[in-house]
Amino acid sequence: MALILVTGASTGLGRDTADALADDGHDVVIHARRPDRLTAADTTARWKGIVTGDLSDLDEIQGVAGQTGEFGRFDAVIHNAGVMGSPDAVTVNTVAPYLLTALMDKPATLVYLSSSMHRTGSTDLRGLTTGRASYDDTKLWVTALALALATRWDGTSSHAVDPGWVPTRMGGAGAPDDLTAGHRTQTWLATHRDVTPSTGGYWYHQQPQAPRSACQDEGFQTRLIDALEQHTGVSLG
Repeated sequence: MALILVTGASTGLGRDTADALADDGHDVVIHARRPDRLTAADTTARWKGIVTGDLSDLDEIQGVAGQTGEFGRFDAVIHNAGVMGSPDAVTVNTVAPYLLTALMDKPATLVYLSSSMHRTGSTDLRGLTTGRASYDDTKLWVTALALALATRWDGTSSHAVDPGWVPTRMGGAGAPDDLTAGHRTQTWLATHRDVTPSTGGYWYHQQPQAPRSACQDEGFQTRLIDALEQHTGVSLG
């Protein structure tokens, strides 16, 4: 069985992902923004552990990384937490996944939540430091980060997943995609070692897809990582 961290797991796709993994017998550590986001059922009888912290705050992101260190090296980390239409979108959707990745021990598998909306994001990285960026921008950037890592670290695969437009609190009740399919790819990538391409890729409903070309552009990937290192003061290594 695998040891897996799921961020943003108090509700929505994150909770569905964590529940599916725990039901399959895996050791799951869940992350929530605050303790009051958890329910009475969220105990270590259900989970291997619980970590809390606001991923819109750089200090609290580092605190979350410190808490995860108590569990040792994870087999997989699923960077699920995300927000839409918020001034915190840059930090939660892009900076937090970067910082956690940089500060934690390298797992065997990294999974980052992307979106089909990454295709209309901007490659202008000035919004990363000003915080004035769209949801689409943040998903373009985190997708490029995921695919950069797919070729950066031996022994670690890195994937970006478009879960589809699913009926969660963020997606809305009228979202047309299947809710179960929305988390199935993440759980599959986190627990299977025979995924092709094995180093990583961009996925939609367990099928590899071609992301926007900028995400695989080495020049843009380098500029993005440099900007994230300068913004956070933490090197990716």
